[in-house]
Amino acid sequence: MAQLLPVAVRDWDFPRGVASVALLVRFGAERGVPRDALLRGTGLPPSRLDDPAAQVDAHQELTVARNLVREFGDPPGLGLEAGVRYRVTTFGVFGFACISSPTLRDAITFALRYLDLSFIFCLPVVELADDELRFELRDDGLPHDVRRFLLERDITAIHTVMHDLLPGGLHVRRLQFRFPAPPDPARYAEVFGFRPAFGAPAHHVAIDAASLGQPLPQASAHTVALCEAQCRELVSRRRARSGIAHQVRDKLIRVGGTLAMEDVARELNISTRTLRRRLEDAGTSFRGLLDEVRQALAEEMLATGALSVEDVALRLGYAEASSFIYAFRRWTGTTPARYLRAGKRA
Repeated sequence: MAQLLPVAVRDWDFPRGVASVALLVRFGAERGVPRDALLRGTGLPPSRLDDPAAQVDAHQELTVARNLVREFGDPPGLGLEAGVRYRVTTFGVFGFACISSPTLRDAITFALRYLDLSFIFCLPVVELADDELRFELRDDGLPHDVRRFLLERDITAIHTVMHDLLPGGLHVRRLQFRFPAPPDPARYAEVFGFRPAFGAPAHHVAIDAASLGQPLPQASAHTVALCEAQCRELVSRRRARSGIAHQVRDKLIRVGGTLAMEDVARELNISTRTLRRRLEDAGTSFRGLLDEVRQALAEEMLATGALSVEDVALRLGYAEASSFIYAFRRWTGTTPARYLRAGKRA
């Protein structure tokens, strides 16, 4: 009988370290995209990427991914090229705990228990059967424009890290993608060692259950115990910091992105100065959250086709359409009119 393994998170909206954002920015910069273009709309100063202890909001990483996809046009396989760069060391103490685990099964169990220390967006449903371990990665809750990129990135990163854990190789039985086959699937076969199936009912990976008992070459009971203690502390600290960002975002969404910082602070019964400091501790800012909410609401309203640019500007609290157009260009790199035309062509 198949057994579902417990997973620590239920959605992708959890705080995370800055390493993944830094990696994506380097990835884009190596392909000629300026760092400022990739950080547009995140509220993150470039200096934050150099601080290994910095925390970011999941929406900030999502914005970087959207900027990256927008710059390159979302070609099939873009996520593969980003995903192969995620090594076990990219994940810091979380990665060291996995690589120090006694067996592959212990490493996977640990990873699922502390999944909110990863950078994942496509959440896994993990099922252990008699002869295989099955992962289904779900991308339903992600914006359409980055689903393929993030799915490719996440599944390739998982594959790469598992090979770091077991340098001798990992027997993958099946790999299936829900999206249609690309014109040239050769790069997929090169990355995964065989050609995946495309057009499947779900994004699905199956590995041989016999692999789970393999001892890991760098196993160390002492190291994994020390790392787990640090992971527990890190999770607790991040969750405490991130609560304020969720509260502010929820209040802004509820009123359509029209509250001032002073109004939000008053509703939370704290001073404006305290709110600003707590948001900084959480790796974000009021301006960044306001831009994020307004951008999401603007794209949603424009996509309906029922509202003019002037109507959307008014509903988001802009006195003039020109101010909204300027802000929209700053968020997305394009104007609302071009955004609408691109949506109609798609």
